[in-house]
Amino acid sequence: MHISRQRDAARFVRSGISARSRGWDGGRGVYAMAVLPDYTLTHQWVRELRRWQPGVLVAVDLRIPDGTPVTVGRYGREPRRLTAAEAAGVLRGLDDPRGYAIFIPRAITAAEVRGSRTVPQGIGWRYKPGAHGTAPCLCLGCLQPGTPGVARLRRRSPDFQPRPPKPELMAALRAATGQDEIIEALYGLSGRRRGGAEELAYLVDHPDAEVREVLHYTLDSYRGRAARRLQERLIARYDAESGGTVHQPPGAPSDQRVEGDQ
Repeated sequence: MHISRQRDAARFVRSGISARSRGWDGGRGVYAMAVLPDYTLTHQWVRELRRWQPGVLVAVDLRIPDGTPVTVGRYGREPRRLTAAEAAGVLRGLDDPRGYAIFIPRAITAAEVRGSRTVPQGIGWRYKPGAHGTAPCLCLGCLQPGTPGVARLRRRSPDFQPRPPKPELMAALRAATGQDEIIEALYGLSGRRRGGAEELAYLVDHPDAEVREVLHYTLDSYRGRAARRLQERLIARYDAESGGTVHQPPGAPSDQRVEGDQ
């Protein structure tokens, strides 16, 4: 059984399911769940997937050959490589199969799609199995900006501190005298897509190398030609000081982006 958006279900029945999801090893395929005796466990992923999929979700029933190579395991852990029949047996034998899924490393043909059906939209767990009744982690990795209700959850937290607006951050940056104060203000400006990079131009020639590295990272969040030119100046200065040719200052994490996909 595969969970899908309702608007895609008719196409899947007609033409099959493309291999678009990524498995543990980076290969493409389709996520599915074995049909278990417990209805809730069979459809456990519905509530969690609604966090990432707009619209109504439905169940698409599949029938693939027993010997089809698949992987099965709990999310975040390395899965086992088994056949489809063996994977279904493993899931049926678990005391708690919540968080488990089967990954089919290929597309699903139209002949293997048996049809689609509606399912309750609030069934299953959210965030992680057993999370109900536990205060959620409010870090940006667990609750990304834009998640429904995240602003309300953060306001209710005793540790909540609203992010300072840009004018306040720029005032703090201009008033900063020490290295730590400048870096703290720059980090406050990072992570927000915005213009006005020319306001930071005076820091390109700052004598402290760490300040320049953090400035390079902060400029990744800015839009426009001015930000790109400032980064080019930073790279050129580093090239001149190091006597070599590099593409970005060491320590600048512009290509260390982390994204979650389920």
